[in-house]
Amino acid sequence: MYAVIRTGGKQYKVAPGDVIEIERVKDSSGKLSFTPLLVVDDDGRSTSGRSALQGASVDAKILHESRGPKTEVNKFRNKTGYRRHSGHRQTYTSVEISGINLAPQKS
Repeated sequence: MYAVIRTGGKQYKVAPGDVIEIERVKDSSGKLSFTPLLVVDDDGRSTSGRSALQGASVDAKILHESRGPKTEVNKFRNKTGYRRHSGHRQTYTSVEISGINLAPQKS
């Protein structure tokens, strides 16, 4: 079983037990819950749509935070004396997916 979740403006394909790095999440409880965009179960049936996934959730546990590689930005204009230099390091949160819970199906 796997699910597609959205966080930080990106989408991730996750399964129980996966460890992924997402953009920094400020959460002191240590547990996260995502609403899936798509869920594919072990039989190959896919479930998507807001109404079908109303009560579904993807549970995760926060492992640690780390910082990504440094990105350097240089701007230069010839013969004008214009030079700018800046840098950025994105902070990431490592998350372990603990389970995918589907909503009970209505008969």
